[in-house]
Amino acid sequence: MAKTTDQPVVDPARVLPHDPYGHGHSIAAWAAVTIVMVGFGVASIGFVIPNVPLAIVGGVIALAGGPIGKILGAMGLGSSHGSTR
Repeated sequence: MAKTTDQPVVDPARVLPHDPYGHGHSIAAWAAVTIVMVGFGVASIGFVIPNVPLAIVGGVIALAGGPIGKILGAMGLGSSHGSTR
């Protein structure tokens, strides 16, 4: 007689890879990356059309992305997993 288990049969090809740290799967990460990308886009436009103030504004926006991501993470919108660092 065959042994039966309560566990369903899982197709290994359909199993998603395990990410124990949740890299990039949070509102804080998405917001930080989006802000940095917008900043670099604005700065790039400022460099293509020689407009120094626009390039500086874009750089400031890009530099603001990191602290904003940290602040959002501290507010509880970051990854729920701890870092190993």
